[in-house]
Amino acid sequence: MFRPRVIPVLLIDGDHLVKSVGFKNYRYIGDPINAVRIFNELQADELVFLDISATRNRRVISLDLVKNIGEEANMPFCVGGGICEISQIREILSAGAEKVVIGTHAILDPDFIRRASDEFGSSSITVCIDVKKRKFGKEQVWTFNGSRPSGFDPLEFAQIAEKNGAGEIIVQSIENDGKMNGYNLELIKQISKSVLTPVIALGGAGNIQDFKRAYREASATGLAAGSFFVFYGNNKGVLINYPEKQDLKFLYES
Repeated sequence: MFRPRVIPVLLIDGDHLVKSVGFKNYRYIGDPINAVRIFNELQADELVFLDISATRNRRVISLDLVKNIGEEANMPFCVGGGICEISQIREILSAGAEKVVIGTHAILDPDFIRRASDEFGSSSITVCIDVKKRKFGKEQVWTFNGSRPSGFDPLEFAQIAEKNGAGEIIVQSIENDGKMNGYNLELIKQISKSVLTPVIALGGAGNIQDFKRAYREASATGLAAGSFFVFYGNNKGVLINYPEKQDLKFLYES
């Protein structure tokens, strides 16, 4: 029986973990490898690591970090950050990652998605779409860590990504990021209806009900979050955590 994955998304800046609010106000969280060890014990479905400064600094996520994660992780993991060449994907997959996330370069050169999926298979290629509103309330895909508008409508680009062979699509709300007030359900729902490619919800989850709504109401096939997995309590103390299986029983209900 199908069950959506529940996926911690961990942001890397240099050699440490951080967490943002609205792609700004980054807060230090801790050591990424220590987080992997904890998620091993908690039996997380999958992990995603995104290097937030790689594209801006014209580099790719550290291969040493990918290797270190691969040596520790008991679950599949996916990494992204600055990927713009086929050779970089080959090195990352060889270092132990199961998949790569392509963001900015997928939008600047959508044919890169096709070249990557042809080379490594669609199952190895995830495209991340970062979305926020421009003036007058129109949602648009943004690049370079949410700093530059692309001109693409989110539904339009999701269909382009699918056409070019993306194995899955992460739909991330910049405006909801880190606020823990719920996903942009309407956006996720619209994209899920417009493509057959699996859609992962990201940006805003603060509790189990948010996961349930993204799955039940918006047809997300992956439930991803950042703050939910690294903060605890009203004061948002840093605590790596993951739901107990009984808390996720709704995923098994028909």
